[in-house]
Amino acid sequence: MPTAIAVTSADLVLPPTDPGTPRAAVLPPPEGRPLDASVADMQQLLTRYGHVVVVCPTSVPAAVEHRLHAVRSLLESDRIALVRTDLPPLGAAVLVRQLCRLTGCDFTPGVLASAARLLAHYIYAGAVLGSVSRLDRVPVGLGSHLKSWLPGAHFAVLAGPTPQMVRVGSGEEALAGPEFATELLLARGHLQTDWPATALVPRWRIPGPVQETALPASSPGWWGTGKIVEFAAYLPDLSVLHQLVSSVRREICHWCGMDLIGDRCGFCAAPLTVPEPGGGAYTGARGTGAYAGAQDAGSYAGPQSAGSYPGAQDAGSYAGPQDAGSYAGAYTDPQGTDPRPADPRHALEPVDPHAPGPAVPHPTRALGPGAHTPRALP
Repeated sequence: MPTAIAVTSADLVLPPTDPGTPRAAVLPPPEGRPLDASVADMQQLLTRYGHVVVVCPTSVPAAVEHRLHAVRSLLESDRIALVRTDLPPLGAAVLVRQLCRLTGCDFTPGVLASAARLLAHYIYAGAVLGSVSRLDRVPVGLGSHLKSWLPGAHFAVLAGPTPQMVRVGSGEEALAGPEFATELLLARGHLQTDWPATALVPRWRIPGPVQETALPASSPGWWGTGKIVEFAAYLPDLSVLHQLVSSVRREICHWCGMDLIGDRCGFCAAPLTVPEPGGGAYTGARGTGAYAGAQDAGSYAGPQSAGSYPGAQDAGSYAGPQDAGSYAGAYTDPQGTDPRPADPRHALEPVDPHAPGPAVPHPTRALGPGAHTPRALP
């Protein structure tokens, strides 16, 4: 049976791209809802699907996160994954839809949960804003704050994978776009502008018509203004998504035994390895011996970046506000080159945000000769 994808609010559920894509389950907010009702909702999903991956944005109120942890603790279940993401609302909704599409493929629940962090780096999420005076989730310089008070000033802001801000107008700096084929999704607020369609489409070489959807209810709060047009460029092809995830080497969590990709388990948040002070591999309480799959837990290199992801936060299972987990050393090049050797003794060292990192799978090269297509579960 496929893994269930759940979300914390209805505005994270986009219309499916095809009739075969399942919709994400919406977990009601804790306000005015008793704890036993939330436990019953989760128990019903576990009974029907076996495993549940909950996508929870870092911008949700603390009560929502506390309720999720309480439900998982009361059920004493290791089949619930809490996936945190820093993406803005529209980008998070795109990520949820991609995970829903991948549930019909041959991926285990552990791979799906940890794949959310990988897929998030291939979503170019941003917005055109009428003011940045209240924007606190993307770095804003003093000059931009002052210019936002000028009449008619508009700003194009890219939240990820690399934060960037430009002022819309003549001679504007171009936003760093993807180097692979994407589709563009728009959500219009109270701002009259066609800048994403007239500027981003030709610069990012986006083929086909621009799709539009309703603005998520949490977008004005995330961006600090209701004068907004939110956009997200993403990988639309299921075969590319499948090959992108399957090209990353799989490991086994030394603690809970789930499959994972990257350096952290999506279900129990355990790191890939825990080295001993003397340099030897640590055998956890539930481990089965020295772990041989140790990889370097360095910074994650985005699709266009040769260094670490600026301001990266843990977009998988939440393991601390400063967690900057990575996929370094986990990717196996489909063309046959060996990944960079890694020293497991450095697995838990602080991440240098300016250190160069390894290459990651490029979607346009993911499907090489003889590549297999996704296989739907019966």
